[in-house]
Amino acid sequence: MSISQDSIIHVSKLVKRYSELLAIDHLSLEVRAGEIFGFLGPNGSGKTTTINCILQLLSYDKGEISLFGEEMTPTRYDLKRRIGIVPQEVAVYDELTVRENIDAFCALYVSNGKERKALVNEAIDFVGLGEFVNFRPRKLSGGLKRRLNIACGIAHKPELIFLDEPTVAVDPQSRNAILEGIERLNAEGATVVYTSHYMEEVEQICSRVLIMDSGREVAQGTVDELKAMIGMGERIRVECASLDDALLGAVQALPSVRSAAIKEGALVVECTSGSHNLTDVLGVLSSTSTAYGRVWSEPPTLNDVFLEITGKALRDEA
Repeated sequence: MSISQDSIIHVSKLVKRYSELLAIDHLSLEVRAGEIFGFLGPNGSGKTTTINCILQLLSYDKGEISLFGEEMTPTRYDLKRRIGIVPQEVAVYDELTVRENIDAFCALYVSNGKERKALVNEAIDFVGLGEFVNFRPRKLSGGLKRRLNIACGIAHKPELIFLDEPTVAVDPQSRNAILEGIERLNAEGATVVYTSHYMEEVEQICSRVLIMDSGREVAQGTVDELKAMIGMGERIRVECASLDDALLGAVQALPSVRSAAIKEGALVVECTSGSHNLTDVLGVLSSTSTAYGRVWSEPPTLNDVFLEITGKALRDEA
C-alpha cells in the first residue's frame, strides 16, 4: 500500500496480539488530508486498539504507521503536538472550572500565555460554553460536559483530530451542536477520524468509512460505495389491510425484488436499484385488489450495509 502525497494517516498490515487473541489482523488504511473519516465496528472489533497503535500509545507486533508523511514512533512529540484527541469517556479535572480545564489542556501544547488565552477563548466560543466558564464539570449537564471534552481536545488547533463516540448519551440539541462543530473544524482545515455507533451521524458527516469486525477490515469506501456493495437500491414499506402468502409470492416474483416479508402489519420489500420499483410493488397490490394505506420508500442505510456484511446490527453491539 503506497503512501499518497496527501496522506495524513497511513497504516499498512497492522497486527496486534494479546497473548492468543488477535486484536488487529493485518489492517491497512489511509486517511487523506481534509477528510472526515468514519471508523465503524462493534465493541471489541479493534477500533480503539487501532487508534491507540496509530497514536503509539500501544506497541504492536507488525506493520507500518506514518502520520503526516513521516514514520510515527512513541517519541515523535513533534507529530503528537499536531494531533487532538477527544476520548469517549469525559476526561476533565473536576476541581477546575470550564476555563481552567481548557487552559490546562491547551498548556500541554502552547506555552505562550497570551497566545493560549486567545485559543482558550476561541475554543469556549466554538463549543458554546461562554455562559459556563466559571462552572465546574459536576455542575454541567451531560451534553455540556461533552462539549467541554471537545474544547479541551481541540483548543490548540490540531491538524488531525480523533473523536471517539463524542455524542454518546447526550440530548438531541447537544448532538446537533457537536456534529455542526465537527463539520466546522473540518471546514477550517482539520482532518477528522470519527468513531460512532450512530450510523446516521456517520452518513451525515463522513466522506469515507472503514468498517471493522474481529480486528479486520470488512469494507471501506465512501458511503455510496459501501451501499452499492450490498446491491440494495431501496426498501419499500406498505401498510396493508390484509396480507397473505399469495400476495407475498407475487411481490417476490418481481425481477427487482431481493426479499419481501410481512412485518407488523406491513409489507416490507427490499429491491435492487431501479426507477420503477415502487410502481411495480403497488401494481401487484392493485392487481390483487389489496387495500393499502401509508407507503414509505427509503434508500439503504449504513446499518443495512453493516447488517448484510457482518450479520449483526452495529447498534445492537454498543
